[in-house]
Amino acid sequence: MGKGGNQGGGATEREAPMPTFSWEEIQKHNLRTDKWLVIDRKVYNITKWSSRHPGGQRVIGHYAGEDATDAFRAFHRDLDFVHKFMKPLLIGELAPEEPGQDHGKNSQITEDFRALRKTAEDMNLFKSNHLFFLLLLAHIIAMESIAWFTIFYFGNGWIPTVITAFVLATSQAQAGWLQHDYGHLSVYKKSTWNHFVHKFIIGHLKGASANWWNHRHFQHHAKPNIFHKDPDVNMLHVFVLGEWQPVEDLAWAISYYARFLLTYSPFYGILGAVLFLNFIRFLESHWFVWVTQMNHIVMEIDCEPYRDWFSSQLAATCNVEQSLFNDWFSGHLNFQIEHHLFPTMPRHNFHKVAPLVKSLCAKHGIKYQEKPLLRALQDIIRSLKKSGQLWLDAYLHK
Repeated sequence: MGKGGNQGGGATEREAPMPTFSWEEIQKHNLRTDKWLVIDRKVYNITKWSSRHPGGQRVIGHYAGEDATDAFRAFHRDLDFVHKFMKPLLIGELAPEEPGQDHGKNSQITEDFRALRKTAEDMNLFKSNHLFFLLLLAHIIAMESIAWFTIFYFGNGWIPTVITAFVLATSQAQAGWLQHDYGHLSVYKKSTWNHFVHKFIIGHLKGASANWWNHRHFQHHAKPNIFHKDPDVNMLHVFVLGEWQPVEDLAWAISYYARFLLTYSPFYGILGAVLFLNFIRFLESHWFVWVTQMNHIVMEIDCEPYRDWFSSQLAATCNVEQSLFNDWFSGHLNFQIEHHLFPTMPRHNFHKVAPLVKSLCAKHGIKYQEKPLLRALQDIIRSLKKSGQLWLDAYLHK
């Protein structure tokens, strides 16, 4: 033993110093079979554990070889709970001389954004109004009830059928926005409650899979508009692999289709009810696509540029002006910038944090895009036309 190694009977050996790593070494570990990442200057080996990651192995793997601090804070509500699972994965820390950010990311923007997030936390902007979300669910159930009563009272003629289809398409669109809230854990403090209600809404009220949605949507938030990382611009598999999760999701989805057929087949027959359902889906799909694409498809879509969290979200998202109609019509996704910066923030607080975000953008010369709803919808057409022209120039006009 060296000096101080075992002095006085009960003394223990000093703990060995934690290994330190450079960014050059860490960035080598960004492979499917070898993944390291950094959170708060601590280095974690997630290679084996990533397959057990509740959010899916792809979303955490997208940060292999990088600093994931801001993404980690953005996606997890209870950081103390999550840290318990991280201790066995800890292998070292950044060397003292290494910057906190990889790939030359802007450390001042990162520091200012973290201060902004702390301010939002101090303002209780991550605290949800449960009555707000209860009323949203109530108005969805009310529309479902009105739809059934319309057919029951007025019959299955063309006019009642079309009116009912539009009412149900509206309820489906609103259920889509509401499941999005619970899927992001933005309603309850406990993740378990959020997950349960999420599965009820997306499964029983919409007939879709919660796990499939999580698998795709969290990747989109982690790396928005990045080829090979954002499923919304790089279409991936439709199904989630595994044993229990697909079975559980299938049960929720079956409950929706069974309920729909039991409700409307007495009026239309089985085949008629199926056709009626497809017409409703047709109407809803237009609503969903226009709203979700007006914030993203018109923005930068490219390969991984390695930006800080704040800059990467601003480059891939834009806002639509606030109004009571726009808030309701889009499920508050007209505040797409704020939603992407703070995924677990309840949507009714987006307008409160927006001035802080605008101020930080102005400080660092980052463009904060906000536009009227009609212009946002028109920009989708312009963007698609521009993309089509590029394809024509590349393949037909050589």
